Amino acid sequence: MLTKKQLDLLEFIQKRMQRDGVPPSFDEMKLALDLRSKSGIHRLITALEERGFIRRLAHRARAIEIVKLPETLGGAPGAGFTPRVIEGDRPDARPAAARMIEADAIELPVMGRIAAGVPIEAIAEVSHHVAVPGQMLKGNASHYALEVRGDSMIEAGINDGDVVVIRETSTADNGDIVVALVEDQEATLKRYFRRGNAIALEAANPAYETRVLPEDKVKIQGRLVGLIRTY
Repeated sequence: MLTKKQLDLLEFIQKRMQRDGVPPSFDEMKLALDLRSKSGIHRLITALEERGFIRRLAHRARAIEIVKLPETLGGAPGAGFTPRVIEGDRPDARPAAARMIEADAIELPVMGRIAAGVPIEAIAEVSHHVAVPGQMLKGNASHYALEVRGDSMIEAGINDGDVVVIRETSTADNGDIVVALVEDQEATLKRYFRRGNAIALEAANPAYETRVLPEDKVKIQGRLVGLIRTY
């Protein structure tokens, strides 16, 4: 049986993975549970892992997978829970743009590389295509994929070499992981926060500083909805 804090943390992780496809950072967990330090989160994470509700993934900084959910969160003891992370080989390049390839899979164009670190020049040419489950895509919105380069989002479970699935949108809510175009030249993958008339682009790695820019220097190109990892 879980304590209230353990249940609250598990519910927060579940909701963020359903929304973003990746787990929250330890800082976000600390703020969500109103704890003073990360050590409390470490203890809660360890307790959830010992009870078989989550699994920490080796060699991935603070990456978490939900294994099962209690009945109070819509699961059943022993029931599995699969985050929206697809693992497998990348497909060969295909000639068509996004199209249905199977009943439950959609092929999306990979539009080049996106920096999870220092911004790099935006690339808007299709390099190849990747198949993703249809349920990962939302509504009638357009979607595309980008290859991640850099390690500034590792605490959000996004590693160098991953492919992120992006829903096209020009707006975002505080805390969303977005593709941001900086000064119409550089694209980067970061958490979005509005601060008055400025936009903060926040990394999920303490080695990187938060960039704060005038709102007219930042354009949102899309929001993260899924992640594909190749081994």
